[in-house]
Amino acid sequence: MFEKILIANRGEIACRVIRTARRLGIHSVAVYSEADRHALHVTMADEAVPIGPAPARDSYLCADKIIAAAQRTGAQAIHPGYGFLSENAAFATACAEAGITFIGPPPQAIAAMGSKSAAKRLMEAAGVPLVPGYHGEDQDEARLKQAADAMGYPVLLKATAGGGGKGMRVVTDAAEFGEALAAARREAQSSFGNDAMLVEKYLTRPRHVEIQVFCDGHDNAVYLFERDCSLQRRHQKVIEEAPAPGLSPVVRAQMGEAAVTAARAIGYRGAGTVEFLLDTDDSFYFMEMNTRLQVEHPVTEMITGQDLVEWQLRVAAGEPLPLAQDQLEIHGHAFEARIYAEDADQDFLPATGTLAFLQPPEESAHVRVDTGVLQGDSISVHYDPMIAKLIVWDEDRDRALTRLARALRDYRIAGTTTNVEFLYNLISVPAFRAADLDTGFIERHREQIFRSRDSEDPALVALAVLYLLLRRELAAGDIAATSLDPWSPWHSARGWRCNEPGRQELRLMIGARELCVAATAAGDHYLIESELGQTQASGGLDGECLHASLDGHRQAVTVTSHDGGHSLFTRDGALHFQDAAAAAVDEEETEGALTAPMNGTVIAVRVAPGATAAKGDVLLVLEAMKMEHSIRAPADGVVAELFYAEGDLVDGGAELVRFEPAGD
Repeated sequence: MFEKILIANRGEIACRVIRTARRLGIHSVAVYSEADRHALHVTMADEAVPIGPAPARDSYLCADKIIAAAQRTGAQAIHPGYGFLSENAAFATACAEAGITFIGPPPQAIAAMGSKSAAKRLMEAAGVPLVPGYHGEDQDEARLKQAADAMGYPVLLKATAGGGGKGMRVVTDAAEFGEALAAARREAQSSFGNDAMLVEKYLTRPRHVEIQVFCDGHDNAVYLFERDCSLQRRHQKVIEEAPAPGLSPVVRAQMGEAAVTAARAIGYRGAGTVEFLLDTDDSFYFMEMNTRLQVEHPVTEMITGQDLVEWQLRVAAGEPLPLAQDQLEIHGHAFEARIYAEDADQDFLPATGTLAFLQPPEESAHVRVDTGVLQGDSISVHYDPMIAKLIVWDEDRDRALTRLARALRDYRIAGTTTNVEFLYNLISVPAFRAADLDTGFIERHREQIFRSRDSEDPALVALAVLYLLLRRELAAGDIAATSLDPWSPWHSARGWRCNEPGRQELRLMIGARELCVAATAAGDHYLIESELGQTQASGGLDGECLHASLDGHRQAVTVTSHDGGHSLFTRDGALHFQDAAAAAVDEEETEGALTAPMNGTVIAVRVAPGATAAKGDVLLVLEAMKMEHSIRAPADGVVAELFYAEGDLVDGGAELVRFEPAGD
């Protein structure tokens, strides 16, 4: 076994590998960019080496810097994690040439699966079932359309080199083929530098089921069962589960054996995943093979009781597989939910920001949280916006799903937009609970999923108001304690009036909604009234814990204040709100300012200072998290000042343009 390994990655997967290395007594070395100098994986590792600026192309994608770091620290092997250089055959070759073990498959196996079309030809030769399609070298549009016409519509156009949903188009009839092909080719060329396409029959309601395989250098190969990854947005997974619900033992064995055949066909070694499309009649078709550990590997670990990173290390060190096929068993059911900083209501737009408050659910034998961030960390524009992976396990699917729902409600994050509410809504759809799954699930159930919990629940509003009132009382108490007359009624924060009830008015901002609320002090409680109704409320604050009684119903909830706002966390979800008076001051101070929605790079400036612009005109374009964001004129007016030029880096919230609306 190795004495020291280097992890050529960051975030939660780097932390995940470090934990297993530590358990096995293996010394770990982290690498980090300038943006990650204080990251969790850096502090967890035994050693850490800087490798360059924040952009991945200048750090985590620099093979020479990573190999140099391994040589400098005496690391015997490199674990690539997933993403970055994990499926880079040239990097695996460079490791071997430097005398360093690459903890992954041989370079030729990576190369064999690097092209989707070449991989399908290999699988066809090995007898692995394929979706009917064209994977040939002739890329003439007429030849591709001929193949599509022959197999019948709908068909799927897919870039032969790439992933993540880039370079893909569904074509429903022959008339739209040419336009769809041109669009897919443009996207493929932009994303991968290769516009070669394949054409496949498009299955209308398939499930995405993948098989975890493992091979060693002693001619042993096994499959560790399957994962259902059908729930996807933009062709990217959001919830995975194992085993796949409703899959018969016969089909499971057939898929497992096909996956092992695929791995053996390319001389595989280490951990890999063979992905299949499973049709409604239980027929299945090879889609692609990922020559690395998958993001969703924890669900396999939970149902098998095996540490797949340990298996990787042992195989890379030359040991045989720890278990044979007949020694592997499925125990219970597991789910993984990917917690992202993103706005599900805005087509899953990635979000940045500081994790002002971060409280994951308590870990146990049933709940696991794989993360690479801590409270106070920032979600950077330079990397994937994943915050954590939430994994749950129980004896059967229904129990595991109940645990997942509870754990999502216990996951409390403030300071950036997240997909936690979306995930909770998603798993609450009756069809999901009934395991009626396919890759179009999210789109088909949009109305049930993309709904906000009722943020105007009178009880939630009462809790928010009570919190603000108690904060005022505490602040007033602090002032009174330092005054010459601490008992003066003028120090009261309860709206004291001579011979009249103490009444205060508050205005809450809940999203874009402003709500006026009256609070009247009566003894030890407040009567809180609004258009939503009235509630008798009392309680106290203990740090971030609000102990409240609403009409006699006692409860304890968590409230945190951040960035001028507040977040209230209950068993029913989160409520984010502001004191409208404070929000109005902030708005007045920033009137006329156009700010960056997140950290990014200015890639185009379309106007000059002094130029006039009509409402909606693009003033400049910001690139952030691999997406473009157009900054537009909010009204007819004049560009008074530009604060950044093309190529400049900007922070989220930074003022980009000072704009003067016409008539001001």
